[in-house]
Amino acid sequence: MPPGVFELVGKQTSTADLDLGRAGVSMGDQRIVHEDLYRDGRRVGDHSAICTYTQVDPAALQCLGTFSLPEGQFAAQALLHLPTPASVDVGITGGSGEYRNAKGFVRTVPAGETERHFTVHLVR
Repeated sequence: MPPGVFELVGKQTSTADLDLGRAGVSMGDQRIVHEDLYRDGRRVGDHSAICTYTQVDPAALQCLGTFSLPEGQFAAQALLHLPTPASVDVGITGGSGEYRNAKGFVRTVPAGETERHFTVHLVR
């Protein structure tokens, strides 16, 4: 498995909000995000996440994401409460390739509207 702790920068390439229920934000609506991943200024992969509203007031979203890197892929998930805090720890739930036994978490820190910084903490 790759190093135990490493940094990635996510730069959003597309996003969509799906209004699937009643008009306006309602339970079951989704936010979909795709972003390119960079390490040391070089593009190394991508990340996609789908977040589904499980509660509206106060807002809560169940988010599932996949990180795709040259060594393989790993999945992560979290229940997010809005407004989001300064950082969120997202649990790693499994993977493939060199990440097939992946466990740990990803600390996510927003860096503007379309960029996020990820610190991946892998447990061997």
